[in-house]
Amino acid sequence: MDKGKYLKNYRIYIPWLIVFAVTLFFFPIEGKFKYNYQTGSPWMYGTLISPIDFPILKTQQELLKEKEEKASMVVPYFNYDDNVIAEQDREMRALQGKDSVDDRILYAIIGTLNEIYAVGISPLSSDALSNAGTIIVQRDRRASEIPSTEVYTVERAGLYLKWNITSAFPGVNVDSLLSAYNISKYIVPNLVYDQKKTDLLHKEAVDYISPTKGMVYAGQLIVSEGEIVTNEVSQLLDSFRAEYEQAYGYTESQAGLIAGHAVISLLILAALFAIIYFMDITIFTRRNEYNFILVLYLVMFIATVLLRNYDQKYLLMMPYAVFALYLTSFFKTRYVFPLYSVMMLHLLFLSQDGVELYIMNVMAGITILVSYKYFNKGWLQFVNSVCIFFALIITYLGFALSGDGSLSAAFAPGDLFMMVANSLFVVVAYPFVFIFERIFSLVSYSRLYDLSDTNSRLLRELSQKAPGTFQHSLQVANLAGEAARAIGADMMLARVGALYHDIGKMKNPQCFIENSAAGVDYHKGLSPIESAQEIIRHVDDGVEIARKYRLPDIVTDFIRTHHARTLTYYFYAEYCNGGGDPDNREPFTYHGELPTTKEQVAVMMADSVEAASRSLKSYSAESISEMVDAVTANKLNDSQLINADISIKDITRIKAIFKSRLEQVYHERIAYPSISGGKGAS
Repeated sequence: MDKGKYLKNYRIYIPWLIVFAVTLFFFPIEGKFKYNYQTGSPWMYGTLISPIDFPILKTQQELLKEKEEKASMVVPYFNYDDNVIAEQDREMRALQGKDSVDDRILYAIIGTLNEIYAVGISPLSSDALSNAGTIIVQRDRRASEIPSTEVYTVERAGLYLKWNITSAFPGVNVDSLLSAYNISKYIVPNLVYDQKKTDLLHKEAVDYISPTKGMVYAGQLIVSEGEIVTNEVSQLLDSFRAEYEQAYGYTESQAGLIAGHAVISLLILAALFAIIYFMDITIFTRRNEYNFILVLYLVMFIATVLLRNYDQKYLLMMPYAVFALYLTSFFKTRYVFPLYSVMMLHLLFLSQDGVELYIMNVMAGITILVSYKYFNKGWLQFVNSVCIFFALIITYLGFALSGDGSLSAAFAPGDLFMMVANSLFVVVAYPFVFIFERIFSLVSYSRLYDLSDTNSRLLRELSQKAPGTFQHSLQVANLAGEAARAIGADMMLARVGALYHDIGKMKNPQCFIENSAAGVDYHKGLSPIESAQEIIRHVDDGVEIARKYRLPDIVTDFIRTHHARTLTYYFYAEYCNGGGDPDNREPFTYHGELPTTKEQVAVMMADSVEAASRSLKSYSAESISEMVDAVTANKLNDSQLINADISIKDITRIKAIFKSRLEQVYHERIAYPSISGGKGAS
């Protein structure tokens, strides 16, 4: 095979360059931190001095602890009520002038109460107030945070009033006096508790927690060469990396960063191009498959960038394994892993924890490729989610333990939930494969499995209208499928193509000998040309039926190619023997298309071999071998395979498969003896 001819086709580079331009456009204009480190391991680089000022970020554990502390602290919110002091003052002054009231003591009581009200009386108990520690009081549209000990409870206000009056009037029985004046009814809370604002402030306090705890300044030591990276040093390095990637990374040379990103994008796309080149170069000619691979990579890349820009931690929730399933739906399993592994390379550069995420999702991809073979129907698909989750969690634990060998801080908050979501999203996102199937005119393997069901509507109709053709198609499917397997072609596609290659015969089944009733000769009275035209018409009829039943184009192609441009030799020979012009071949020639794929070649040859096998007078190994060789030689000599991507080695293997299978089908059978006369005869 001349691979150079594929590379000379400039059209294969156009979508590749478009994808490169789009990836470069979406590539974040940020620098990449150039140090790799791990807690518990030595620092493998030179002494690192901070070139910039940067804040020290709190760890997830510190943020969680602080949030829990804030959640346990509730600061009560009160509104100061001016009406209370005015009302109580008015009622107290109404006691003036009564015979039993000493105005001097009354004024002292009023003054003390005004003093107490000015500070504020809380409706809370002493214990509740002391537990609060701090309260907020809003007065005259201004809220102030004050210690809870600075305001009064009703009980404390009464005690203070009694003490103050006793000090001012030593000889007076204050208890009796206060009781006589019924002073207790004038001591009421003037601080009104606001539950709504208290809850709001509490929520804000819990939600807003500073993510930093100090600064590292330019010129300050971060880590020394050979120093063990402790948790504290790792926290400094994490903070430096975050600041570097978000700001410092592109302040020096933005043009240089863009050039670097262009090189990275080119290398990844070049690797993807190379995988296709060495894996199956004919994909370049199947534009829908080639474009699908590129678009799938682009979708994965853009989704990663958008999720990363929102919050890097959510990359753990991205269901990368579903992209392996998308590839599995349209390509052979052995092609999927190299494609999937290369398509995810951008993750190594875009994510802070790129190595961990890449390996986790590679393992998830391997897992789904294995498990989906066994669990791909109905609710069993959720078994795949369980398998993916275990692959993710085991890899995650491996990286966590390789840090300090401890599980004490293995899981950051939310990581477990995100891995569960990741595994579930794989199942949820898989149905999008049917959208890709429509957009790119591809046929998924699940669709092929459905089409291979002989109980499908179209194949049932074929078996009823043209039973002989149906049986012929089954035999061709068996031969073509085995041949495709032997040469590394798509066995399922070849089987499906063989099952539908002769559906056009349904329109006129009696025209074909395998369907004709005993004693009925459809072609009696027809000229050789007329008979040939009736036979040839089944190809066009098959294409028409395929469109009616909306068969995929890739299946319809088998109808167009299974006779290619061959002759209806029987009627051509009859025509020539009857005195016709041998050069007048056109009326006897099928006007189909030459096969281009290995699967189409397998079906064409299986169709001819199976039909020819029915005319053999002897089914010895020699006669079968001669027939297969003759049919194959005829296809080659008639230039029917000149456009096919198939080698002589492949054709030799196909011939060997046909010979072996036909010998098994037509092997010599034992002649059973008859019973005649004697005891027990009937």
